[in-house]
Amino acid sequence: MQRLVNAWVWTALVLIVLIGFIYVSIVWLITAPFDRGRYAAGRAFRHLAVAGTWINPYWHFQTGGVAVDDPRRPYVVVANHESYADIFLVSHLKWEMKWLAKDSIFKIPVMGWMMRMAGDIPINRGNRGSAQQALEACRDRLSKRVSVMIFPEGTRSRGGKLLPFKDGAFQLAVSTGTPILPVAIAGTRDAMAKGSFSFARANAICSVLEPIETTGLTTRDVAALRDTTRQRIIEARAQLQAELKREPGHEMASTT
Repeated sequence: MQRLVNAWVWTALVLIVLIGFIYVSIVWLITAPFDRGRYAAGRAFRHLAVAGTWINPYWHFQTGGVAVDDPRRPYVVVANHESYADIFLVSHLKWEMKWLAKDSIFKIPVMGWMMRMAGDIPINRGNRGSAQQALEACRDRLSKRVSVMIFPEGTRSRGGKLLPFKDGAFQLAVSTGTPILPVAIAGTRDAMAKGSFSFARANAICSVLEPIETTGLTTRDVAALRDTTRQRIIEARAQLQAELKREPGHEMASTT
């Protein structure tokens, strides 16, 4: 049964991507002349991830936490990283973010084309020049009143413990005076384990935490900002994990 479900979900995802390419392309063509931040095209692209969740009978995702009243106020959004399923979960949030992602994903036909239309940002983590270009691209998106989404761990850990956070997201926030918006994720590790493309049953949730202002901070404050953010995510994640254990089998809730 699990093999049949996985075959169905992957087939449906491929169809969503192919049909979605037409949808995202139309939105991009219509809005590109006046939407410099590619906000509309990005939202259209995120809708495909939401659709991918709906067709998966194994996944029950929900979001919660602090409401973002102004979707065009830019944030540097940072979250812990548990699996590929994080992308599907965080895409349910109701405002647009440009994702910092491995450049290899941008080379995938159709998917990579849509990521470029959406204004997402490629990075080769082993290349210093690529990292600098990605940083400048993040600055560009923020200047156009669009948030950026970064996993500061850099990769997913195989165990349950969060990896150390890298400084990049916090340097970006301090240098631009942009608030940090922490997001805690729990439950997606069960949805798709590291090194596997097989779907499994999972209840998962992400919670938007209170923003952390960076006005007045300098480069000397980056380490403290990084550590404070990481600790808040650790504590919130532990609470979410306890909540999921208390309420197994919960259904999709209204998103933030």
